[in-house]
Amino acid sequence: MKVTLIRNATLVVEYAGKKFLVDPFLGDKGVYPAFPNSLRQDQNNPLVSLPIPLENIINVDAVIVTHLHLDHFDEKAKEVLPKGIPMFVQNEDDAEEIRNAGFHNIEILSENSRFEEIQLIKTKGEHGRGEILKLAGNVCGVIFKHADEKTFYVAGDTVWYEAVQETIDSHKPEIIVVNGGDNQFLQGGSLVMGKNDIYEVYQAAPNSKIISVHMEAVNHWTLSREELKSFLTEKGISSNVLVPNDGESYTF
Repeated sequence: MKVTLIRNATLVVEYAGKKFLVDPFLGDKGVYPAFPNSLRQDQNNPLVSLPIPLENIINVDAVIVTHLHLDHFDEKAKEVLPKGIPMFVQNEDDAEEIRNAGFHNIEILSENSRFEEIQLIKTKGEHGRGEILKLAGNVCGVIFKHADEKTFYVAGDTVWYEAVQETIDSHKPEIIVVNGGDNQFLQGGSLVMGKNDIYEVYQAAPNSKIISVHMEAVNHWTLSREELKSFLTEKGISSNVLVPNDGESYTF
């Protein structure tokens, strides 16, 4: 298995001989306005450029879209991805919206989806806590399983809560990707994991490798890579939790 962070939550995952693109956010630097009611209103999104050429990113076998927020599936992705590429989405509402963008090979993730010999298991997520959940909408994560690979869990845009613990307990993933930028609006608290959430994931899966992404790429981030790395050093878990730069890959 090879996991490459492109930018934000966008990953290229090479798994059991297949290549997946997760949450394609592919627009040029600064092409979208800042997310409102949040930090850095003077900075357009994405905050950073793609680290590798676009054609290399989209040369994949299938796409997984955990939800339809702009920073997970944008206009550029709709424009450049082949309309017949296999796409996995969380529910019928998302499938309908993606169909309306011209895509026609769409499957709704379940607890027993498959892409050829690879099992894809939809997992639960909560995109914040309390009142903000109504605004944030539905999200999911996904577990990858194959006899020849380690079990791999992409948690998606979720905070730490009991369903994440249950997913870890049920599937015992050896590699876990969390969205860890502690992104927030000015009210409502964390929308994705902050450093204490990531520490909870470590405590639930102390023998797993955890990769924190969704960092420093959109204007409403509040947790920097530097701050997270300092926290991990304080906790003595820097070897357990990896904080990649854009374009960085890990092989497991």
